[in-house]
Amino acid sequence: MAALMDTHIENREIVQPHHANTHGTVHGGNVTKWMDEVGAMAAMRFAGSNVVTARMEQVNFRRPIPVGDTALIESYVYDAGETSIRVRCRVYREHIETDETELTTESHLVYVAVDEDADSVPVPELETESERGRELLAAARASDETHSD
Repeated sequence: MAALMDTHIENREIVQPHHANTHGTVHGGNVTKWMDEVGAMAAMRFAGSNVVTARMEQVNFRRPIPVGDTALIESYVYDAGETSIRVRCRVYREHIETDETELTTESHLVYVAVDEDADSVPVPELETESERGRELLAAARASDETHSD
């Protein structure tokens, strides 16, 4: 078994002019790329193997991130099937000097664990042994319900 908190990953990207659209804010394609990368890291940590992206569910862009600010990307595993791994991913606009953050983007992603031949492989069961892990699990499941059709 693997613990949810062991899959929790945060990464930061300083939004540079080459990341920007014509509005001077980060291009949505860059945000989704960062989400997929950090989500995959959480899934690989959980599975103990490589993963491939199977699905990126509804991506909600709530606020822009301007050039010069930092994008804080957070992800963690919140559910697993036989070979599939569900990851919650959120992006925040972070003012690095003040530590102030605001949610800008969120999605749920599904990965499949694979071996060196790209064949799917089983994944462990997910544990939520800490109170923080249980809080994150509940938040992800509640958010997942609002993303469902």
